[in-house]
Amino acid sequence: MSNKGKYYMTTAIAYTSGKPHIGNTYEIVLADAIARYKRAEGYDVYFQTGTDEHGQKIQEKAEAAGITPKEYVDNVAGEVKAIWDLMNTSYDNFVRTTDEDHEKCVKKIFKKLYDQGDIYKGAYEGLYCTPCESFWTESQLVDGKCPDCGREVKPAKEEAYFFKMSKYADRLIDYINTHPEFIQPVSRKNEMMNNFLLPGLQDLCVSRTSFSWGIPVDFDPKHVVYVWLDALTNYITKIGYDPDGSSDLFKKNWPADLHLIGKDIVRFHTIYWPIFLMALDLPLPKQVFGHPWLLQGGDKMSKSKGNVIYADDMVKLFGVDATRYFVLHEMPFENDGVITWELVIERLNSDLANILGNLVNRTISMSNKYFDGVVRKTGVTAEVDDDLKAVVTATRDKVQEKMDKLRVADAITVVFDLFRRCNKYIDETTPWVLAKDEADHDRLAEVLYNLTESITIGAGLLHSFLPETAEKIVKQLNTTLRAYDDLDKFGLYESGNKVTDTPEILFARLDAKEVMPKVEEIKAAQKAEFEAEQKKLAGETGETEEAGESVIDIEPKEEIEYDDFMKMQFQVGEIIACEAVPKSKKLLCSQVKIGSQVKQIVSGIRKHYTPEEMVGKKVMVLVNLKPAKLAGVVSEGMLLCAEDENGELALIVPEKKMPSGAEIC
Repeated sequence: MSNKGKYYMTTAIAYTSGKPHIGNTYEIVLADAIARYKRAEGYDVYFQTGTDEHGQKIQEKAEAAGITPKEYVDNVAGEVKAIWDLMNTSYDNFVRTTDEDHEKCVKKIFKKLYDQGDIYKGAYEGLYCTPCESFWTESQLVDGKCPDCGREVKPAKEEAYFFKMSKYADRLIDYINTHPEFIQPVSRKNEMMNNFLLPGLQDLCVSRTSFSWGIPVDFDPKHVVYVWLDALTNYITKIGYDPDGSSDLFKKNWPADLHLIGKDIVRFHTIYWPIFLMALDLPLPKQVFGHPWLLQGGDKMSKSKGNVIYADDMVKLFGVDATRYFVLHEMPFENDGVITWELVIERLNSDLANILGNLVNRTISMSNKYFDGVVRKTGVTAEVDDDLKAVVTATRDKVQEKMDKLRVADAITVVFDLFRRCNKYIDETTPWVLAKDEADHDRLAEVLYNLTESITIGAGLLHSFLPETAEKIVKQLNTTLRAYDDLDKFGLYESGNKVTDTPEILFARLDAKEVMPKVEEIKAAQKAEFEAEQKKLAGETGETEEAGESVIDIEPKEEIEYDDFMKMQFQVGEIIACEAVPKSKKLLCSQVKIGSQVKQIVSGIRKHYTPEEMVGKKVMVLVNLKPAKLAGVVSEGMLLCAEDENGELALIVPEKKMPSGAEIC
């Protein structure tokens, strides 16, 4: 196979705030499937992943745990790497932003950009909300108070370094317009252009003084480099970029061929990152692909509920390749996917056990039963063979077409279509009938040869997605994984070869009644862990006193008339999309479906819910609130929440299943 050249790809680096759940793990499995496929095609792949380890949130979590930030990130980074390894991912380099070489290079990059005038020293100035650590303009205030928390604001000023984003904006717009493949899918490109670039870019804060856990600005050490200039540059620092002279590894691999990231961070990778690269006079990555999210059954993942799904728990119940299959197969190209324990069981039984496992086991068992395991090519063909061979030999190119567009779910479906065709071929040729007549034995041998050859080709194509399973298949067939260039050729399996006489069940059917009690044990363990964490954070030790549920008394407001209440319209809304508001630490912007219409609602709940937790929730909405701008974003209603004595918020949700638009009265 000829070398098709280099292929440098990366994932986003995982933020070390906690153990990654299955939605986070999906990205590394997706990236691994692409990397393995590219290697099979003949590319010299360099696959990089890792962890993002600086920032205020890390510092706060470490303080709460009573350990240093470095100790905290060491623990979490170790956990992330362990899960990546558990999932059999073939990365070439695992980055940590606390690595000495990365920190050293980030300091150089910051100084270079400062020296050439792209970074300047300035200040945030305006009305400051101390609890939120946020600056606001007069127009952003709501009733003269902080739009996030409703508290008083005071005039204040905070020193910071800023990057001149507007200097490169027109150049970036031109690049995106002339390189349609740069941002994928196309919907992400349209969002970036219309929502951020075309309205105009503000200068970006690239340093902070309010926390210390970060890379110091070496010529002004009271400042630390802010997250995106630190985290994004890992893609070049860890392959040897250096303003004073870069390594051969960097010269070979840059520009990146693919940045694979979640859709929630597309803006940072397609606006901030390319502008940084332009300022450094470096070529831009060839493609940034923003994949969708994997959502847990339409409900938010929460330890308190015990419904967080982790990869290691899935592996314990189903195995590595079954877990890989589910996340790769169930994720659409653009839209979010859904995971539930029940759905995983269903897919394992229908696809892995029935379509694939049963096919391999039946074929090997029939070869052993009728020919003592010897697979022979006899040349006794029939018309039905032609269609099987046509389907099998066309599969590689169909898979390639899908993978070239990063449609991994579609590619794995194409491979399973091959296996489906093999099962149909068994029904068409009825080997058990052929076995009854000695005159048909050569025909029977040809049928089993065709099946064995088809499965061998299928295993070769399956290897990128389910590597362990593919290797088990060819081992049982007493052959090896076939070279990519030969996966469109039929008849290369050696005639007279003998398959194993002890075939292994690749995937056993599962009974939900047996699996779900184990799931309940996982949920109970999560709840217990959550409760223990809460006690620790609250400073509780030993046994706690039994007490009734705590209550909160608040100062009553002025009484209103019934007619005043009737002016307010409350309905059930379904959150169909959600993202963080760029100019705010506290705000989330949700697209809420209320009946047949969709309203955009901004809420100060970012500390309590992530965007992915919000999507799919049914919530209580005040729908006839006069529109207002919060942090420059129009809000057309209000999501109702409850707040406890510690300031923790919880969305008000219907007790029973209710349709979007249902009136709350």
